[in-house]
Amino acid sequence: MPQNDLTHRVRGLNDWYRLNSATTVMTHALTDPRAGQLALVSSFGAESVVLLHMLSVIRRDTPVIFLDTELLFTETLVYQHELTERLGLSDVRIIRASTCDLAQQDPDKTLHQRDPDACCALRKSVPLARALTGFDGWITGRKRYQGGARSDLDFFELEDGTGRMKVNPLAHWTPLDVQTYMEENRLPRHPMVAQGYPSIGCMPCTSPVKTGEDPRAGRWRGKEKTECGIHFVNGKMIRKGENA
Repeated sequence: MPQNDLTHRVRGLNDWYRLNSATTVMTHALTDPRAGQLALVSSFGAESVVLLHMLSVIRRDTPVIFLDTELLFTETLVYQHELTERLGLSDVRIIRASTCDLAQQDPDKTLHQRDPDACCALRKSVPLARALTGFDGWITGRKRYQGGARSDLDFFELEDGTGRMKVNPLAHWTPLDVQTYMEENRLPRHPMVAQGYPSIGCMPCTSPVKTGEDPRAGRWRGKEKTECGIHFVNGKMIRKGENA
């Protein structure tokens, strides 16, 4: 779809669905042919189960893209497998960096120490861009309350430079909304949340969070880095916090 047409369409969708629920937005994204072919990108992290459950109710054969950086906690890998089985997700695509790229750029798995941005690009951004080829858009779990550039996040947005649309069904949710949805639907939380990990990424770059700290304080602790890189646009980092 031409960029101008897509921009106009995104604006129209936001006007139409502005007062609707997350479930209504998710249903439109997954069932309206005009939305095109979409994938849900999920980290299977602390809050990911909410969108995964919605997807399982509406259209469980929707492609789910899971980026296995090969540096994830074992708990995340087990959680991903268990949720896939429990929710009956039939098209979970486990994406990894190519063996060739890993051998050339990070043969000893120390790139995260020397250049964390390059490590995220190698293990997340590049594989995701490859996995999204052919899709018209993707669904994310981003929310306004996560702050920063997300404070005015809409349900639908244009991804600059790709001609794809992003759908953010939980844009207007609060932490209480997330908690209530999980409790009402009896959904299992990531096991590491109870261990002090409210935001969970790769093992070398994630640490527990102390009482009173920002939920993302344990990501890349001691470094200026706050974003994994999935939301790079035209080579520039868009700092929007956790992705899904």
